[in-house]
Formats: sequence, C-alpha cells, structure tokens
Amino acid sequence: MTQAFSTKHRILGAAEELFAKHGFGSTSLRQITSHADVNIAAVNYHFGSKENLVEELFRRRMDQMSTDRRNALQKALSGTDVTLEAVLRAYIEPALQMGRKHNGGHFVRILARAYAEQNDRLRKFLSENYGSVQRDFAKAIDQVRPGLSKEQMYLRLDFVAGALTYTLSEFGMVKRAAGVSEAQHLDKLTDTLISFCAAGFKS
Repeated sequence: MTQAFSTKHRILGAAEELFAKHGFGSTSLRQITSHADVNIAAVNYHFGSKENLVEELFRRRMDQMSTDRRNALQKALSGTDVTLEAVLRAYIEPALQMGRKHNGGHFVRILARAYAEQNDRLRKFLSENYGSVQRDFAKAIDQVRPGLSKEQMYLRLDFVAGALTYTLSEFGMVKRAAGVSEAQHLDKLTDTLISFCAAGFKS
C-alpha cells in the first residue's frame, strides 16, 4: 500500500466512522483529520472539500454494491421461472452482505443520515449516480408484478429501501440469538425481509 493510498484510506475510514456517529453537519474536517492522524492539507489534497470527501465515501461503497446488485439481478432474470422474490433478493442480499463487511454498518448509518438530514446535494449525487439501479429493479419487478403505476412502483421500492436500511442499522428489537452464527442470522434476516417486501408488492 502506497503512502498516498494509505493516507486517503485512513481519511475515508475516519470520516465514515464519525459521520455514522455524529452526522454530516456535526462532524468537522478537523475532527476527521484528528481521528485519521493526518493534517488538514491531506484532506484538501485528496478531496478538495468536505462535500467531495462525502461523495467519495459513498462512491467506494455504492459502486461495488450497485455492481453486485446488477450482477445478481442479471442472474435472477436469466432463469426460466423468474419470481418477485428472486428479484427482491438481488436487491436486498448484496446490501446485507455489505453490512457484514468491515465498517459496513457505519456506511448504512451514513446512508440513513443522508436522507434524515435532508442533504440536498448528497441526494442529488445519489440520484444522478445510482438512480439507474433503482430503475433497473423497477423494470424487473414490473415483469413479475405488472399492473402497478409508476408512482406505486417507486413508492414501494422506497419502502423496501427504508426497511433494508433500518434492518442493516440494527436499530430494531430483534438481535442475534445466543448460539446462532452471524451467517445463520443473516440468512434469516434476508429471507424474512424478502417475504415481507414481496407481500408489500403483492398487496
């Protein structure tokens, strides 16, 4: 790992952790640089501004998750008997898998904050860069659950995203039981969430 990459990686890691805990508005660049053990010039060199840092933070997670979702969707649609549940699994499972990875939970909390804090610039960034993924899934769902209006389709997709974000944030009452492995717990969460969301689309 080069020194430049190491510095950039430390800054992104520190920012992800602090934004998850305190939000965007309440976290300063000085807090981030102190946590990453770098100087403010390093942030300016690698990112130019706090806003650019936030966008880069999202890119490093969302690019991979979007690729994983599209690959899973392509696989789901290649079968002879495509189901709503298979399409929803392609959307839900990559996000839950990401949440298992190091600091994945931090990122999910940041994603929730992006909407809770009404960050218009970040919402626009997400829409422009990743809105096409939502549209791909809307088209796929329309194939297996035709008849929904465009408004109803995206409203229900929003509900799916909200339920998924809440699940990943681990704010709920259901925790992993003693004696249950993380993989088993994740499988149960995935299956239950898919069934719940499918029922919402079928109603």
